[in-house]
Amino acid sequence: MNAMAQVATRQAMARQHVSGWDCFYALDMAIACFISYSITTHVLWKLVAKPDAFLGGMWATVATLFVFRETRAGSLTAGISRLVATGVSFALCLAYLLILPFHPAGLAALLGAGTLVMMYFGRRDDIVTTGITTTVVMVVAAMSPQDAWHQPLLRLADTVVGIAVGVACKWIGSSVYCRSVGTPAR
Repeated sequence: MNAMAQVATRQAMARQHVSGWDCFYALDMAIACFISYSITTHVLWKLVAKPDAFLGGMWATVATLFVFRETRAGSLTAGISRLVATGVSFALCLAYLLILPFHPAGLAALLGAGTLVMMYFGRRDDIVTTGITTTVVMVVAAMSPQDAWHQPLLRLADTVVGIAVGVACKWIGSSVYCRSVGTPAR
């Protein structure tokens, strides 16, 4: 059997075997995303314009999805990676936006700088996450040029909420599920 046929067979088998754990995982993830979106938008509606609150809710939800992994250890590792990548992006974007307005060349320079910083830290796997975060922050800053330097601060806060909620829900949910079925926590 060739490699493509083996992949197709594995995919077909995976579709047929949705377990109780799979259903619980999906429910736990959905609840985590709801919580992170709700917390972020509720807090931001009091502080920023409505579109920024929606953006914050979306960004917190993305962070929650990013860290919600199959195992608790995987979620924690993903949370640390997301936090490091966001921290680098935050520092670069804030420094840039305090001095200069958005410009495509500035975005490109920040992407290159972020890549080099992540390489220096030995975190090559997090280069893409750093780049995505930088791109979102800078493009939103371009869309809202007044007080654009607020964007890195807001996106960092959104990310921290999303990571915290995602990791907490994963740990709690896994413990509850595994205790109920009598297996070690995942």
